Amino acid sequence: MNLVYKHKALWSVMKRECRRLVSRPLYLFCMVVAPLFCYVFFTTLMDSGLPQDMPVGIVDQDQTSMTRQLTRTLDAFQQSKVVARYASFDEARRAMQRNEIYGFYYIPEGTTAEAQAQRRPTVSFYTNNTLLIAGSLLFKDMKTMSELASGAVVQATLLAKGATEQQAMDYLQPIVIDTHPLNNPWLNYSVYLNNTFAPGVLMLLIFMVTVFSIGVEIKERTARQWLRMGNNSIWISLAGKLLPHTAIFFLMGIFYNIYLYGFLHYPCHSGIWPMLLATLCLVLASQGMGILMIGTLPTLRLGLSFASLWGVLSFSMCGLSFPLMGMHPTLQALANLFPLRHYFLIYVDQALNGYPMIYSWSNYVALLLFMLLPFLVAHRLKGALIYYKYVP
Repeated sequence: MNLVYKHKALWSVMKRECRRLVSRPLYLFCMVVAPLFCYVFFTTLMDSGLPQDMPVGIVDQDQTSMTRQLTRTLDAFQQSKVVARYASFDEARRAMQRNEIYGFYYIPEGTTAEAQAQRRPTVSFYTNNTLLIAGSLLFKDMKTMSELASGAVVQATLLAKGATEQQAMDYLQPIVIDTHPLNNPWLNYSVYLNNTFAPGVLMLLIFMVTVFSIGVEIKERTARQWLRMGNNSIWISLAGKLLPHTAIFFLMGIFYNIYLYGFLHYPCHSGIWPMLLATLCLVLASQGMGILMIGTLPTLRLGLSFASLWGVLSFSMCGLSFPLMGMHPTLQALANLFPLRHYFLIYVDQALNGYPMIYSWSNYVALLLFMLLPFLVAHRLKGALIYYKYVP
């Protein structure tokens, strides 16, 4: 009979929470509209994979057929597009400072004559590394073009001296480099970023909604009613409140997995099922973390501040943009306190490398520990629901 009462109490709390979800447009926005918008926004923003046709300038003070060929070669690169030719270094520098171009290639007068006389002429290229991606890609293009031009001059000289084409190539490139980028051979920034952006945004929203849905009960003085409906059990009350959230957020997680791996065909060598399991673990771990946040700071504004801070830091601490091994040892240890870090490692092992799931057992255990965090604050949270008086 006691089990029947608990079941009825759980069902009553779930129905109450469903009514609250449909009564506030904020829930619909944070749980459905915002995740879908972010998925579509980020994937369409980077749909080309890499930035293309970024504007660069040329300062050609030599004006020979060879330097004009250099200009055409640079313009032929996929990431670079020569949009202007400048008469002087200062003019090009001012254009780059006005953000009209991301970099420029400087060819001084006499470059062709010095190259033909084998005097090692110097050319210069300048990139705006304030914009890291644009600066890095243009630097690579300009450096590659300079090496190709240098090799072409040396090859012509060797051929003029009687060397065969094969001998010239052996001299220019004694070791042939065969490059094979693993897991993301297209060097696609969308694959690199969105596989973590999508779950990261979802995790952040779970933090915020979990903290808000509990904190607003305290603020509006409905917490005691919520507890009574849950048979005065904090566990029944929490389960009844968060199970509808879990279902909605997991559906959003299923959507981004199907969208990324089924529709956009991002690499997923292990199949989609391990990623769906990892997504479910991330949802439950994020909810456990949200309960810890509002249980530690049972004030709506402080709890939301805690959730937003921890959620935003997750993008840096997960090791996506900056490798964890390059961080300070203290930060390397703290990174384990972010659920997104463990999801990211599961994604790398499962989707990119196609390893068996047992290979990522430690990360699954870590996500399980996040799910158990409510046990640390359940007593404190129940006291706050009963006795805490909200101060605006």
